[in-house]
Amino acid sequence: MKRAFMIVALVVLGLSPRDARAQAGDPSLRFGNSSFQVTPAEQAVQAFAEARRDADLATVRAFRPAYAFWQHLFAIPDGRIILGSAQDGRLLATLPLQGDWTREADWQDASFRALVVGKPLPRRLSDRRDELVRLLEPTTGPLVHNPTRGNFLLPNVARYGPFLSEWATIYERFGVPADVGLSQAVLESGLNGQARSGASALGLCQFLKRNWAHLNRITTHTIEAFNQTTQAPYCAAYLSVLATMYGSYIPALSEHHSGGVNVGRVVINGERLGGGDAREQYFLGSDFARGLRGIALNKYKDLYRTYGPRSFRYAEMVFGNALTVTRLAETTPQVRIFAMRTSRAWSLAEITRQTGLSADQVKRFNPAIIRQVPARADLYLPSPVAAFGPDVSFWHRAASPEYASLLNEFLRLESGVQRWHDPSFQAVLQGFERRFRGTATDEGLVMASTLTYVLNDLRTRRGAILEEFRTSTRIQDLFAQGLRILQASLTGSE
Repeated sequence: MKRAFMIVALVVLGLSPRDARAQAGDPSLRFGNSSFQVTPAEQAVQAFAEARRDADLATVRAFRPAYAFWQHLFAIPDGRIILGSAQDGRLLATLPLQGDWTREADWQDASFRALVVGKPLPRRLSDRRDELVRLLEPTTGPLVHNPTRGNFLLPNVARYGPFLSEWATIYERFGVPADVGLSQAVLESGLNGQARSGASALGLCQFLKRNWAHLNRITTHTIEAFNQTTQAPYCAAYLSVLATMYGSYIPALSEHHSGGVNVGRVVINGERLGGGDAREQYFLGSDFARGLRGIALNKYKDLYRTYGPRSFRYAEMVFGNALTVTRLAETTPQVRIFAMRTSRAWSLAEITRQTGLSADQVKRFNPAIIRQVPARADLYLPSPVAAFGPDVSFWHRAASPEYASLLNEFLRLESGVQRWHDPSFQAVLQGFERRFRGTATDEGLVMASTLTYVLNDLRTRRGAILEEFRTSTRIQDLFAQGLRILQASLTGSE
């Protein structure tokens, strides 16, 4: 079961993120704009986060070897089907949604085209994809395919791509590798701060509107949920806290997407299947859920609930698109972003007069602005303007030794979802919340607010639901039955 055209030039086809790092001679994939001397405590944070990311990547490669395929998803405009190897993620073909696939496909290996020429293909797209796979797999091995979604990202590259290095430095300040954090932002919003889902998820990493409102109530300044540079610290801090809870970015990414209870069930099922750590447990449980959904969707739904096909792919898609993010940052001229914290509201007209920038230029840095920036909010500009308020661009200067040492200590907390739901351990987290707030730094206040938010979530019925799932005889019997059915389907036995 464990092993069961706009910017396309920016992506190295078929090259995995690990291989790209090796060729570049840079194992860390850091591309932030930091021009300050990094302190030893910050170096320890970066080294720990990168080691965690590299361990995650090794597990992704073992369980989802096709992960590199997903780097092409947002690099090619809509209207195409990409076809790749499920064994190593190599791109094999790009096909039009409509048209003659025997003549209009772009084959990376021309010999594969010969397997299709002269073969009748169904008119219905889903049937045509299935038939193409049937024709090719005896030669190519297992395949993976998906419609392209380049229109989700590509229109935003010219406007927001130049900010990637600044956002990268922000993510790294919270102990999150920039390629992982910003790749998630690509999946969630296409880097567009004004992105809004049908469920009222907003902004760079698509927090729900009510979650932004909750964070806004527990912070000392105003959060504008449509400004990416406002969002980035909270997106990073949340991912950092979840990765500390799991000991891995893999289930942490998935929790952000599909919810803590869903991911908790997946991890518990993976533990039952013999996974050695949260990484293996997550992927084993994810494969288990997908297998059962394909056999009897409703019969075993209590084992996975709303954990669906996109949830199954989410973490591997993030790791696959890490290369896309890095290439964008390397090939797009980067600019600085300065933050001024306002003491009063400033109208858009006042800002343009004071800076000489056009309204569109101001809105590029501040997508949330309509008529004004509210009091106690951050105004972002390409250079600091003292008249608007003090410069609070913490990512332009070294972290305080107190904050960096505290973050380093926090990241090394013992992981385990069951442990984190225990009231005695929540007292430990409360202690870190107070200590982060006590640093009196912008980063510390973000971490403190995020910990408060996570603690509130841990105190809901979430822990009780997962404990019941872990101990319920009914669930254990259903799991055993599902495992037998799944094993029988894999072996072809009754």
